[in-house]
Amino acid sequence: MSADVLEGVFAHIDEDELVELALALGNLDSPTGEEGAASDHVFAWCEANGFGPKRLGLFPDRANVVARIPGAGGGQSLLFNSHLDTTIAKEETLTTPRAAAPEHHTAWREGDRLIGNGIVNNKGVMATWMTACLALQRAGVQLAGDLLMTMVVGEIGLEPVDEFQPPEYIAKEAGARFIVNRGVTADWAVVAEGTSFALCWVEAGKAFFKLHVRGDEPPLYTPYVPRPTGIADSPNAIVRATAVIRAIEEWAYDYERRHTYRCEGGTVVPKVSVNAVRSGVPYKITKTPSICELFVDARITPEQDPRSVQRELEAAIAATGVPVTVEPFVYRRGYEAVGVEPLVERVEAAHAKVIGEPPGRPIEAITSMWRDSNVFIEAGIPTVVYGPGASVGGGNFAMEIDALTTAARVYAALAIEVCGLA
Repeated sequence: MSADVLEGVFAHIDEDELVELALALGNLDSPTGEEGAASDHVFAWCEANGFGPKRLGLFPDRANVVARIPGAGGGQSLLFNSHLDTTIAKEETLTTPRAAAPEHHTAWREGDRLIGNGIVNNKGVMATWMTACLALQRAGVQLAGDLLMTMVVGEIGLEPVDEFQPPEYIAKEAGARFIVNRGVTADWAVVAEGTSFALCWVEAGKAFFKLHVRGDEPPLYTPYVPRPTGIADSPNAIVRATAVIRAIEEWAYDYERRHTYRCEGGTVVPKVSVNAVRSGVPYKITKTPSICELFVDARITPEQDPRSVQRELEAAIAATGVPVTVEPFVYRRGYEAVGVEPLVERVEAAHAKVIGEPPGRPIEAITSMWRDSNVFIEAGIPTVVYGPGASVGGGNFAMEIDALTTAARVYAALAIEVCGLA
């Protein structure tokens, strides 16, 4: 590509505009299921800038936004993807007592950084490639292939279980998967998420299990609770569950070591964690509960299936002697992209043009989570994950403004690399 063309595009990447867009999106609170205002904002932005957006939504109040910048013909198409939803709703105080804290729901500038959950994951990153597309348009660049912009809902896990059912409780079927099933595809795709400018093309899948830990029946009134007993022999299902949790923790470390998956696109370390518990009623705690439910998040590699994981989990629990039944309620497969090498070469070239050296591979946590790349890879679209900033999953709520601007430049260069010039 001509250096003059690239510099002409870079000249139209306005840092102030980029920051303004990122903060505007970051200040539209959009926990999963409540993305409507953010969706409307990106739709209006695309419309105002002549990108001809469309709404594609499983639910009318939280639509995905898709825009296509048509190429002149003869080139390959590239799809940019980021998600509109954020991780914490204000009422989720059993996840964190700081559920309503400002960093989870608003965004602001501190010197050379932007602060906010929504900035880091994932609307600040979204703003970078939106800005790149605008710079290409303003520079008068005519691409040969189509460039697709996809701003989707429902990337954050919100899975139906028990009384928590659709339409209020559903995520991933409404987002990237919905637009792919509506025909939004491309030759190549980039899922723009925080990787600290590392490049990867593998992500974990996941299998969720609901464990029914049983205590004695009927429940015992507290004055009748026998002492002493062993943990596994207690009539109280909550007490018995502690033995089950310990067994899961001991198995989990062995599980992740045995199933670690390494490939050129990154390393998947499949973690397991007990992340929710339900038992008894807090307003009536005079009796030992006969049931305690544990909810287990087990990550899986592209080589694993949920049935083998369930068998391992059941075997680990059986050693406690506690009566437990295991019920799977979520399965989402993980993938390593196939045939992705030409896209990898182009990302590496664009990255090197802007940053001066090829990108590395991300830390294991980045490739051990579930991202929308799995949807596009499952649909047969070679996909990479690449973007500025560290993941919010490790407790990061800050993004360097310089990183956002750099990302916009890389994405603009990548669009030219992949789609070609007319």
